[in-house]
Order: sequence, then structure tokens, then C-alpha cells
Amino acid sequence: MNAPVDISRSAIALDARLGIIDCDIHPFPRPGALARYLPERWRNHLAEYGQMTCSFYAGRGNYPRFQPYLSRRDTVPPEGGPPGSNVDFIREQLLDPYNIIYGVLEPLLGGNNSRNLDEAAALCAAMNEWQIAEYTDPEPRLRASILVPLDDPDAAVREIERRADDWRFCQVQVGGKTTEPIGRRRYWPIFEAVLKHGLSIGMHSGGTQAYAPSPGGFAQFYVEDHQLGTHSVQSQVTSLILEGVFDVFPDLKIVMIEGGFGWVSQLGWRMDAHWTKMRSEVPTLKRKPSEYLKTNLWYATQPVEEPERPDDLRQSFEWIGWDRMVYSSDYPHWDFDDPHQAWRFQMTSEEKRRLLHDNALAVYSFRSSSSAAS
Repeated sequence: MNAPVDISRSAIALDARLGIIDCDIHPFPRPGALARYLPERWRNHLAEYGQMTCSFYAGRGNYPRFQPYLSRRDTVPPEGGPPGSNVDFIREQLLDPYNIIYGVLEPLLGGNNSRNLDEAAALCAAMNEWQIAEYTDPEPRLRASILVPLDDPDAAVREIERRADDWRFCQVQVGGKTTEPIGRRRYWPIFEAVLKHGLSIGMHSGGTQAYAPSPGGFAQFYVEDHQLGTHSVQSQVTSLILEGVFDVFPDLKIVMIEGGFGWVSQLGWRMDAHWTKMRSEVPTLKRKPSEYLKTNLWYATQPVEEPERPDDLRQSFEWIGWDRMVYSSDYPHWDFDDPHQAWRFQMTSEEKRRLLHDNALAVYSFRSSSSAAS
């Protein structure tokens, strides 16, 4: 969590009056919770064989974490269990004190990156049912993400079709690490289905662990692996733009979640420079690469960059565009960002409104049960 800063009563009152939209809340199942949403075949399969993840290791990522569930110690529910597993405690610690009017669930459970594609489809469907039954139904301020088996586009499209009209889902979630760069045409049917139903995509850092986390191989330390998460999302943005996804699907909206954002402007400048010299290789691009960064992509604030001079962060926001940034807390993880303390520079009321409220409304599909029924 960021170091505390002085927050005026008027600033907190403004946040409370607006209502805040949090684009990154991590739910976690209690042991055995997903089994009730799986068909008997897959319950038996997992009991006998375990999950065939894309990771090199069984049951975890490339490196063990120092802190259980990557979470703050105070987020363990009073009765025990994983942080993020108790809706009442999420209300108490996050939704109520910060006046969160919508919170986007971002499950990080590995179901959408299983090597066994049938297993992946079953796990994604189970996780989607689990989000509904245990989070959005008891707490409508929480909205679910449609998890899809990305490497099986046909199954992914079927899952999107199954959930798209359900008001409890507000986006399709994919990982920042994929088997191939996500701009490749094998994934285009998924983009088409997302657009067909007026949804957006949340690309959360992490995902398929089929390869070394860096182009140079495996890092020696966990701190290196943690740092490398931002590199994968930059590669995905490059793939989406240069492989022409946004020219084929000009209305596609993608939110880059938990991958930082200080890199955005620099990446655009570099792509523009290379495109100027080598644009004949990608003749279908209709605009400079940097322009797509400001029309099709949004960027969640956590983890927020913390330069020594706070106004340098303001400059980053201005380069990227105040209409491109959305707030994310990353609750219950240890690097949670408090919306009253995360940015150490002054914002105008209009800037804060965009960041904490308006921009998320422009990119996510937040619907009420009554409007969905009509």
C-alpha cells in the first residue's frame, strides 16, 4: 500500500458523493467451493488427475509468493479462509467505507489457461457460475467477469454467448500472457463475439505460464518475476495494434489491468518511429500506432507509478489522456491502492470524477437486472 498522504475532508466527501468504480477486485474460493459448479465428470477428473495447468509447476506459478494469496494480512476473513472469499468482509473493508458503487471481479484461478482445453472450458464455466452464486447475487454492486478458454476460440465464443445477456457480467476477462500474441487471427472470433454483445475485454496481468517470463529466460528472484508482469502487457498491446485488430474491430474496448501504465506513452512513441520506417510491412494500419492507445485501450491505475516528483505522475496521466484511466484497488492484495491516497498530486474535481467514475462507465457494461429484463 502507498505511504499515507494528507487528504482533506472535502476530497473524501467528493469521492463519497460520486461513488467509486473499482475495476480490480480479486475473489478467491474456499477449498472445494468450485466443485459444486462442475459436472460430475470434471469433479472426478480433477480428483484423479489434478488440473493440467500451463505452468511448469503443479499448483503454483513460477515462483512461490512470500505472502499467502498475495494478500494483506488484515484481509483474512474473521472466520478464516482465503482473503476475498467472504462477501460480507469485502463489504466491510472495501465497498462500504469507500462507497464503491460497482466493483469488477477479476478471478485469478488458472481455469482459463489449462492445457486440457475441455477441462479449461469446464473450469471457466464453473468459475462463472461461482461468481454469480457467491458474489454478484448476494452483493449486486459486484459484477462478474466472463472467463473463457482462450486457446479454444469456439468454446470461448460459446461461453460468451451463454453469459452476454446476463446483467451480472460486465466484461470478458483474458490474461496478459497467452500461448501466442493475442493479436493473432486465431483469437479474432473472440473479439467478434465481444463486440457483438457490446462488451469489453479486461486483460489482467499474468495468465498462461507456458514460457519463461522474460525474453532472456527465467529470473532468479521473485521480485524480478513480479516486475516482468508489465512487459507481457506491453507485448500484447503491440500485437493488438500492429496485427490490425483495431482496424478490423474499430469499436473494441480493452482495459489493461494491473500492468502499470508509465510505459504507455513511451511505447506509442517507439511504435510510431518504427512504423514510420517500416509501415509497408503493415499496410492495413489506418493510423499511427500511438493513436490506437487513445481510442481502443484503457489503463487501470494499480500498480500506480510513484516518481520522486509527484507532478511527474500527473504528466504521465496527461500524456496518456485523462479519459483513458480507470481506478483499480487490487483488493485484497498486499499492494492495494486506497483511492484517497494513491496519487500524490492534486487533481481537479473533473479529473477525479473521470478517474474514479466516468471513464469506467464508458468502457464497462454495467446494467441493472430490470434493464436487462426489458
